[in-house]
Amino acid sequence: MTAPPARPALLQARALAFHRQDEPVFGPLDFSVGAGEIALIEGDNGSGKTTLLRILAGLLHVDEGQLLWRGEPWQGDAHLGDILFLGHHLGLKGDLSPRENLAVAAGLYGRRDGLAPADALRQIGLAGYEDEPVRRLSAGQKKRAALVRLLLLPATLWLLDEPYANLDRSGIELVNGLLAQHAARGGAALVTSHGAVSFLDGAPRRIRMHA
Repeated sequence: MTAPPARPALLQARALAFHRQDEPVFGPLDFSVGAGEIALIEGDNGSGKTTLLRILAGLLHVDEGQLLWRGEPWQGDAHLGDILFLGHHLGLKGDLSPRENLAVAAGLYGRRDGLAPADALRQIGLAGYEDEPVRRLSAGQKKRAALVRLLLLPATLWLLDEPYANLDRSGIELVNGLLAQHAARGGAALVTSHGAVSFLDGAPRRIRMHA
């Protein structure tokens, strides 16, 4: 019996490198991320972990190397609906409520079938705070107001820069649960974390950054 052909990786980097003011930040870097895979990006401070995620999110341009998405050359903005970036800056409007911020994101990138925004906000732990201006929320609540996009938006690849920051134990477990569910659906994620000891059950694949 002939085995079915292997599917191409969702994301593949070949000899990827980035420079800032002619100084190397990282690279050359080779890696791939497939469906159902969670990868932890490791490296010392200044090794380019956040820079890599910002490149993949379309916020910075590649200096050298090649990026492939589903086996085809990277097309920048054409893939933004497939990719969700959560960075140190949470991308929330302080005068809007979590419900309103979520509506803006869903209006731009669509919504996952079978889940209402109110249910997503409740599952993320913001019941009772759905209509409170984000600027009045605690740091942990603001983080949850950003994380709720992981529940509702239909992106295939998550780029998570320190997703455990400002979260208590229940919040850490929430992030782990979201990642496990996403992988089970065939999604993938690249994650940076100084708290890797709290990262999921078992050992995720690791991508080592180097200058």
